[in-house]
Amino acid sequence: MRIEQQATSAPSEKGALHALGLTAICFGFFMVILDTSVVNVALPAMQHDLHGSLEGLQWVVNGYTLTFASLLLSAGTLGDRLGHKRAFLMGYLLFTGASLLCSLAPSLNTLIAARVLQGVGPALLVPSSLSLISHGFQNPGQRARAVGIWAGSSGIGLAGGPVIGGMLVEMLGWRSIFLLNVPLGLLALALTMRFVSETPRTTALKRDLWGQACVIVALATLTYALIEGRSQGWISPQIVGMFVLCIGATGGFLLIEMRHSTPMLPLHFFSAAAFSMPILVGCILNFGLYGVLFVLSLFFQDIYHYPAALAGVALLPITVATGSTALLSGRITARLGTRRPMIGGLAAGCLGTVLLLLGETGNTIFLLMAGEIIIGLGCGMTVPAMTTAILNTVPRSQIGVASALLNASRQVGGVLGVAILGSILGSLSERNAFLAGMHSALLLVALLFLLGGVLTSIT
Repeated sequence: MRIEQQATSAPSEKGALHALGLTAICFGFFMVILDTSVVNVALPAMQHDLHGSLEGLQWVVNGYTLTFASLLLSAGTLGDRLGHKRAFLMGYLLFTGASLLCSLAPSLNTLIAARVLQGVGPALLVPSSLSLISHGFQNPGQRARAVGIWAGSSGIGLAGGPVIGGMLVEMLGWRSIFLLNVPLGLLALALTMRFVSETPRTTALKRDLWGQACVIVALATLTYALIEGRSQGWISPQIVGMFVLCIGATGGFLLIEMRHSTPMLPLHFFSAAAFSMPILVGCILNFGLYGVLFVLSLFFQDIYHYPAALAGVALLPITVATGSTALLSGRITARLGTRRPMIGGLAAGCLGTVLLLLGETGNTIFLLMAGEIIIGLGCGMTVPAMTTAILNTVPRSQIGVASALLNASRQVGGVLGVAILGSILGSLSERNAFLAGMHSALLLVALLFLLGGVLTSIT
């Protein structure tokens, strides 16, 4: 089922997007994902250089993710109104400029502020990148393959972050991980301006400012509560207050969207299972992927006593499998459609998590590695399929908000995965308690993957 277009101007047929244009678009997504993982290995050096506290270092990581997740939906709507090439360039400029500020930060507080600003760039860049691909490839098969390359670039960024970051910190210091973004970002800006065409803009519409404010508050408070809940206490007044505010803002957002003449999020999108199911799959997928990465990172370091660098290497099977499979699975999606790859990918995620359970119980590294690879294959298979399903379902004038919603659901899924699985884990200092918690956490992930596959198969 395709959602009917309400107010749109069709894009002109200008042929497929230039290869260098696709390179610039995918490279932007690669840089965004790389920056979510590259910072972790540099935290000790930052702490030593800037004399930061543990809480301050947490916000170096969380400030970026919080802004990214909170602004995705609003930024997607902005791209629909301004044109996605313009929004994409704005995102690149903000990301590159904020990276320069990060590299020059004289204090930890300044670095945190620059990281918050840096997170605005991906919020503009990511949904617009999908829209540019959708408009640049009119042929469904070509579009599916391009989405596979786009999704694969994120997997490469996820896998390469710890390795690239470690090398740069060792050779040039922690500031180099941000400074590297500047020349690369400027090159990508030049390629985008030269080889990417602008997309049609929606006609002048009444802006949904209150809706935008509500969704930002809802996502920001939810992200904050989930990130800080474990350290501050889930029933502490501050965390409970954040959850209450999130619920209130969500309710306000839904009321506004139902009454607004030109809502930021057309709720009729969700009447089509072809749209709502990929949104749910995206949330489940990142819940499992980021949750498993978090749990395994602690497991390898606290149970196997691997040093951080070796623990990063031990996680390469899942990240490399995710990226490499996504690069190839676009062709599978083009041939089989979107539904079967999503079902197969979620089934693989369930099977891989079961192997992790068996490997953790039997203390067998072979089963752990096999489980990682199969989960990575499943995630890599699913991302292009669910993304293509979204692009094929909504009218072109609203692809930006749809892709932003998909990415927002994935970001929220990742936050939920880390927060919920982290709360399930037992004490890090007590082996048996940790292993019991890990068993329950992995079982939850396997059940969610299974549930997602079943729901996809019957809708």
